[in-house]
Amino acid sequence: MMWSWIPSNGAQIWQYTQDHILLGVLSPLIGLAISLPLGIAAARWRWFYPPVLTIVNVLYAIPALALFVALIPSLGLSDTNVIVALTLYSLCIIVPNVVAGLRAVPEPVRQAATAMGYGALRRLVFVELPLAVPVIIGGLRVAMVSSISLASIAQLIGVYSLGYFFIDGEQRAFPTEIYVALVLIIALALACDLVLVGVRRALTPWVARS
Repeated sequence: MMWSWIPSNGAQIWQYTQDHILLGVLSPLIGLAISLPLGIAAARWRWFYPPVLTIVNVLYAIPALALFVALIPSLGLSDTNVIVALTLYSLCIIVPNVVAGLRAVPEPVRQAATAMGYGALRRLVFVELPLAVPVIIGGLRVAMVSSISLASIAQLIGVYSLGYFFIDGEQRAFPTEIYVALVLIIALALACDLVLVGVRRALTPWVARS
């Protein structure tokens, strides 16, 4: 381990870390935005869930590098290519959690909200979704960690991320780069996970107290 390499390459490390954050963090957030309406529709209309789940599972079965390559003709060798691919992967994790969270809301709670004069939309926004937040955030946490890990593969198609240090370190037989990238990816995943835990606690204070 050559410790002197780290400060002398600090600017490059920081730049690739920023690139990695863009790819790995933005993708599951976009996936959440897409999964919410899909999950709500699937929870409301049960016939809609099986085809949606089948599609997202098929997408998840495609190897990451193969999906990156398949998107090149339409999106090129760009950040957008990787973000789209990782967003599609996140749907397989988040959509089922949205459905599970909404279906776990007790029926007496729905009935009580209706008896209080809540319409379907108001009941969804102020009763059902808040109660489903822990399950939805749980899925987002898994998708976030997975996306941060997969973002390193983007370097194989020329999209810069911390994966650059894996490839360069292997080619030059210089393990310091590999160790630095590995530690940064783990640290980034842990940091994002802790942030999401904090968000969950802020949105569901009754869960935190219990």
